[in-house]
Amino acid sequence: MSTTFPRSRKSRPGYNIDQVEDFLEEARRAYSADRGDLSVVNAASIRHMAFGMQKGGYSTSHVDAALERLEDAFAARERERAFATSGDAAWYAQARNSAQQILDRLARPAGQRFNRTGPFTAGYDRKDVDAFADRLVGYFQNGKPMSVDQVRMVVFRPRKGGYNETQVDLLLDAVIDVMLAVR
Repeated sequence: MSTTFPRSRKSRPGYNIDQVEDFLEEARRAYSADRGDLSVVNAASIRHMAFGMQKGGYSTSHVDAALERLEDAFAARERERAFATSGDAAWYAQARNSAQQILDRLARPAGQRFNRTGPFTAGYDRKDVDAFADRLVGYFQNGKPMSVDQVRMVVFRPRKGGYNETQVDLLLDAVIDVMLAVR
């Protein structure tokens, strides 16, 4: 019986234990691999990892917290490798370019920053997203404090006719990438 993470109660869903263990083993191999070895596991793939659910599975909050730490470790390693191969100036130039693309999107007028869903389809509440977008602008332009976890954990209320969730999520992923790049 595996005890990598606490388990949910037998009657409650948690992450599929075998899937989590298999992924962690793959991540261990990828992290300890030589620089030249290609791996499908990287910071971005960790962020997008999803597991099936099972009753009595691993505690979702514990696994999610571990995945966030693992993402941070892979991002730091990717940054170190990029510094070694192309130099820190090229790495930071790419991060600045990505940050500018984010700011260009957020410079659009409130209520028009992303495509909207149809009148009968739920999306993210535009006011919630726009308020968070304003905080992101403060972070990027004025250096106002914001953590990666605040971006990872942001929750927007659902609203019919709201912003397209995929577009908003992709922008948040780009923000996380930039934040991890310049850490």
